[in-house]
Amino acid sequence: MEKLIELEILGLSSNHSQSGSFTLVLGEVGGIRRLPIVIGMFEAQAIALEIEKIIPNRPMTHDLFKSFAHGFNFDIDRIVITDMKEGVFYAKIQCKSDLIDAEIDARPSDAIAIAIRFGSPIYCSEKAMSEGAVEHFEVEEKESSSPQKKPTQKFTSKKEPSLKDFSLDKLNQMLEKAINNEDYEKAARIRDEINKRN
Repeated sequence: MEKLIELEILGLSSNHSQSGSFTLVLGEVGGIRRLPIVIGMFEAQAIALEIEKIIPNRPMTHDLFKSFAHGFNFDIDRIVITDMKEGVFYAKIQCKSDLIDAEIDARPSDAIAIAIRFGSPIYCSEKAMSEGAVEHFEVEEKESSSPQKKPTQKFTSKKEPSLKDFSLDKLNQMLEKAINNEDYEKAARIRDEINKRN
């Protein structure tokens, strides 16, 4: 059986390159790799509401799923991000009851929204992690403690060249810089461009 890596949710931010989408950043527990996943607005809202423990007036789809599961006496064992193909992630929800164990195909965003409602762990296959993850190294302590070095909001120029215009070496340098700046949205776009060429 393939090795699984446990993940934790590190952050959720709006995606400036794709209107109405968000970047969900998952981190390797006890490791330096980060897995940025672009998700839709509805799924981002479903994840954020549960993280903040905000109860909506009427049940959302993922809350309905949880009620349905409890009504039929089954639980979510864990969710696994199983694969990444052409920049798209795939996931499975592993369910269990007294009688059966089942695996349900799902989008990672839905699977994660459900996992946090059940308090279930989130895992990723080594294959998907190696294809989709970026490595994060801590910035030197004196840089981060300097009051002049506060992070600033970055705005991209409309005339910014396309990633297709850069060489593979340059893309790898840009990827390293984006990771060091914790700009996981940009890192994900660069990673996808590099993967297209391999």
